[in-house]
Amino acid sequence: MPVFNWVALKPSQIDGTVFNELNDEKVLQELDMSDFEEQFKTKAQGPGLDISALKAKATQKAPNKVTLMESNRAKNLAITLRKGGRSIQDICTAIETYDQQALSLDFLELLLRFLPTEYERTLIGKFEREQQPPEELSDEDQFMIRFSKIPRLAERMNVMIFLGNFSDTAQLLMPQLNAIIAASMSLKSSSKLRNILEIVLAFGNYMNSSKRGAAYGFRLQSLDALLEMKSTDRKQTLLHYLVRVITEKYPGLTGFHTELHFLDKAGTVSLDSVLQDVRSLQQGMELTRKEFMRQDDSPVLKDFLKVNSEVMEKLQADSKTAKEAFESAVEYFGENPKTSPPTTFFPMFMRFIKAYKKAEQDIELWKKQEAAAKEAESGSPSSENQPELPIQKARRQQMDMIAELKKKQMVKEPLIYEGKDGAIEDIISALKTVPFTARTGKRSSRLFCDVSFNEESPL
Repeated sequence: MPVFNWVALKPSQIDGTVFNELNDEKVLQELDMSDFEEQFKTKAQGPGLDISALKAKATQKAPNKVTLMESNRAKNLAITLRKGGRSIQDICTAIETYDQQALSLDFLELLLRFLPTEYERTLIGKFEREQQPPEELSDEDQFMIRFSKIPRLAERMNVMIFLGNFSDTAQLLMPQLNAIIAASMSLKSSSKLRNILEIVLAFGNYMNSSKRGAAYGFRLQSLDALLEMKSTDRKQTLLHYLVRVITEKYPGLTGFHTELHFLDKAGTVSLDSVLQDVRSLQQGMELTRKEFMRQDDSPVLKDFLKVNSEVMEKLQADSKTAKEAFESAVEYFGENPKTSPPTTFFPMFMRFIKAYKKAEQDIELWKKQEAAAKEAESGSPSSENQPELPIQKARRQQMDMIAELKKKQMVKEPLIYEGKDGAIEDIISALKTVPFTARTGKRSSRLFCDVSFNEESPL
């Protein structure tokens, strides 16, 4: 029959439940299940199943065992051990030898939650003193007994996790520290930025001197207000005006943002978290050194300390430099390091740079629009300065041809020219045969015209 995926209760779990009062065997005896088997069978049927025998067998497989752990904790440990995919002995041996190849980092971090508690150690000691057979214990309890026998278990587990995490953590922290250092130093050393702020201060004092008096400086958040202050005609902001002034009077300051580096990256760094991570790595390194001193025959610890001690020293030095450089930059611009973390401090400059570039683009667009409007008012440019269009060129050639034909018609010279092979004599003879008309007394000029134009057509 197909498998029915239910979650079955153990025999020890049905005491006191409704299932203890049910008799499913009686139901099976009363019903003919042959039709059911025919309708739901998945393959050839074997002999009928003896439900009572299966129940008895299940009861034999699950005798009441001594337990050293709380049931939910034991279940979670069982799930974790299945994820490890190794025997109890292999897991414990790998921890004793710091074998990171045998146990994954994820498994170690899960297993760290199951360090034996004082109560569990007490139960384990009692069980061993009573010399009870280990077979009475579940697999999880047997693991816990072997697990608790590892010397300095907590220290070894933490060292193994530290070894596994160190390289990735260091590679993550270094770029963040470098971004803080570069951004802080570039802000503090930028002479162009200082001059820009000087111009902002001058305009602010000019606007406020009559009402509030002159100020010696301003908070960086005031840079956002440059976009809020608009001119009387509401067509431009104060920042637009300052950009015009800087472009015309101080053109060397227009590219001030090129002196500032890594502001975007530094603006995403939580410096407190990074410094805490560095301190945690340092604590892990000290713990590893202590473990190595206790057993200097461990090649794993020896190789790790040899390779990564210098990396740790550089991380410590960079973290100190980053902290000092950032605090110095924040204080340099009149802010408080405690209330202006990198995620607040650097974005203020990023917003100002973005708004400044946008104002430059606006001004350039306005200039083009003004030039186009002036050109429209003064009329279209003369044709001498513009290339001739194909249709205009064709029309001009047609007019030139008509003018040339008119000019030739006004010439008094005969339009008949000597032809070849006696053609001229034939034309004269044809003219003599044309009679005079009654009204004009002249020969009809129709033939003459036809002939003359036919003669000139090659021209």
